Amino acid sequence: MRNFDFSPLYRATVGFDRMADLMDRALSAETVQPAYPPYNIEKLSDNAYRISIAVAGFCADDLSVELREGQLIVAAKKADDGVERSYLHRGIATRAFERRFALADHVKVTGAANADGMLHIDLVREVPEALKPRRIEITAVQSEGTTLDAKAALPAATQV
Repeated sequence: MRNFDFSPLYRATVGFDRMADLMDRALSAETVQPAYPPYNIEKLSDNAYRISIAVAGFCADDLSVELREGQLIVAAKKADDGVERSYLHRGIATRAFERRFALADHVKVTGAANADGMLHIDLVREVPEALKPRRIEITAVQSEGTTLDAKAALPAATQV
């Protein structure tokens, strides 16, 4: 596997530290996540998402959903009920886990629900008004320096 050096990126940019850190984490071998538990990431609309994690055998008290430093951290630990069981076959894994999801800027967690062995976490992207694109009106200027209304400068046939 190849190693990439992102130090030139750090020297030539301002304010992109989080993106560079995310790329470092994605390319490093030590951040390999286990396959347990399986999960889906679903896009519900342009700005709404849902993460669904299979958590069969865990109740709501065993699960933890936390938002820390731009990461969504889902963890589970099965509480010991004190009953000793003898299994002939044990196919339902209830081992402890921690799964991390890196969230983009302006993505907020709106809720979490545990139903039918699935943990559903709803997310929404809320871009602030200051970051949304806005249209800038262009005015026409006559040669002597007075400003004209842009609509009045158009020929009568093209006015709407």
